[in-house]
Amino acid sequence: MSPQATTSYFSNLDALAAHFRSILDRKEYILLFAYNGTGKTRLSGAFKNLGQQPIPDNEEKTTDTLYYNAFTEDLFTWDNDLMGDTERRLFLNRNSKFFNGLRELAMEDRIRRFLRRYADFEFHINYDDWFVHFSRDVRNDNAPERMDYIKVSRGEETIFVWCFFLAIIELVVDKEESYGWVKYIYIDDPISSLDDNNVIAVAGDLVHLLKEKEDLKVVISSHHALFFNVMFNELKKTKGKDYFLSKNKVTGEYTIQDTGDTPFFNHVALIKELKDAVKTGKLYTYHFNMLRNILEKAASFHGYEYFGECIKSEDDDPDDVVYARYLNVLSHSNYSLFEPREMVEDNKDAFKVILDRYMNLYRFNPDLFN
Repeated sequence: MSPQATTSYFSNLDALAAHFRSILDRKEYILLFAYNGTGKTRLSGAFKNLGQQPIPDNEEKTTDTLYYNAFTEDLFTWDNDLMGDTERRLFLNRNSKFFNGLRELAMEDRIRRFLRRYADFEFHINYDDWFVHFSRDVRNDNAPERMDYIKVSRGEETIFVWCFFLAIIELVVDKEESYGWVKYIYIDDPISSLDDNNVIAVAGDLVHLLKEKEDLKVVISSHHALFFNVMFNELKKTKGKDYFLSKNKVTGEYTIQDTGDTPFFNHVALIKELKDAVKTGKLYTYHFNMLRNILEKAASFHGYEYFGECIKSEDDDPDDVVYARYLNVLSHSNYSLFEPREMVEDNKDAFKVILDRYMNLYRFNPDLFN
């Protein structure tokens, strides 16, 4: 059985950021779950600021943290060519250390290796004028045609910026001199504007990179249950800490709870993820695996050996066995998290019934899922 979760309290985000830095003196990573509005992004800023030191006779400061958060995307700004509407460009902030050694380090090739896994558009970096332009190959009257200087979607832009960041992490892993200043990597919610398919792929690529170098010091925070769950499971054999962050709205105090091996809050967050998927109708085959995982943890907690006990009706209903077998088969089918497929309608109906049976048997505070 896992040890009882420990809880720590902090009066402000600076104190919490300092605590995280002390943890990383002996751990490789911190994985943090927090709902939106709790202060995740401001915490990443506080962590970064603690590593800044004045440079004598200079207005600039040193830094030791490479971070990805909502402000990272602000380093990329669009010129939509409102006059001609033909040459749309994404400009880079040349003053940011984020872009150190951009021209010399073959960044395009590094970014492209990641980007091709997510997107079908192409890009080119203009190193003289510090902008990126995008293109896409299409078919026009069955003939190939390249559309140049296009405006990519918000989700595609997020993917591009994320792949840019992954390429920089790769340079840190390779100990490239231009990024020798990086002592910590702080990643806050890398999956905004992404669908579940890309969320899983993003988590997979990130885990692969982080495992290439064991002495990286990394903080990863997210409000996304699926992303957190993938990261939690992939990193659980690594030397790190997993926390749930909350804030007392009355006192302004921040709390972190050590999640342990089977975090209850993650259990609730996964149920919320499944309920949201049911509401939108966007149910994928891997959701059966998530539901089975929830039921197995619930069965263990309540002293049952078999997860089917958690979806039994009060009467001796023959459908009890049917739905248990249904879940058993579909959760063990050859469904990959990294190649999600949408459920057929019959499977969606069965999924909803199984989830409803569980939720009716074990009452949760409904406010958790609003």
